[in-house]
Amino acid sequence: MTATQLVDFQQISINPPTYRVSLVQPPAKKTYLKYTTYLENIMATAKSLTPAELERVLSHIAQHPNAERNRLMLMIGVMAGLRVGEISGLTLGDVIDADGKVRSEIYLASHRVKHGNARTIFLNTRIQQELTCFIATKTLQDEHLPLFSTHRGVRCSFSPNTLAQHFYWLFKNAGVKSASSHSCRKTFLTSLAAQGVSVFVLAKLAGHRDIKTTMRYVTTGDDVLRKAVELV
Repeated sequence: MTATQLVDFQQISINPPTYRVSLVQPPAKKTYLKYTTYLENIMATAKSLTPAELERVLSHIAQHPNAERNRLMLMIGVMAGLRVGEISGLTLGDVIDADGKVRSEIYLASHRVKHGNARTIFLNTRIQQELTCFIATKTLQDEHLPLFSTHRGVRCSFSPNTLAQHFYWLFKNAGVKSASSHSCRKTFLTSLAAQGVSVFVLAKLAGHRDIKTTMRYVTTGDDVLRKAVELV
């Protein structure tokens, strides 16, 4: 990190920050290590949504403007495991083919993915159906347009930070405490783990090279433990 680079904690906070810290000098080694450790652990400490909490958020979304868009942004994170930066960067061309049909897979090149690990995202039937209904509401279907646009117009996409803030207030206003944009992805992994999906498969779906990273994201609840001992 050079002297001209700034460390903006608003860019990485899972919740709206109470302050912003900018470093105009190269940070001390201790500060830099603390910064990178925070980035690595931020997802692992996110809250996993319970089925009841997810339904509460969906009910809240249904009663407010942009319900179709907000529902799909939430569900594509919960049911496909996309990172917030991946969701905000999606275009129509990512999800529909040359015939205008919704794809079953989304390929993200290395420059669009964290750590430069290109990956394929698999979409289940439910998400494909929701995407089909959502795209049908769009007047313009240029493949270069953002899939999820803001109130500023169809050509204006969310930034990763603005979408993270959007999710934070969405959860807060729905009455779900301690949830953030990272909760969608963690819910995806935790739900699959609870159904017995191998950690190696989870790592592939999450785009992780190391299964140790994946294991940190999975929350093991009491219900899972009770089911496990019944298998003995």
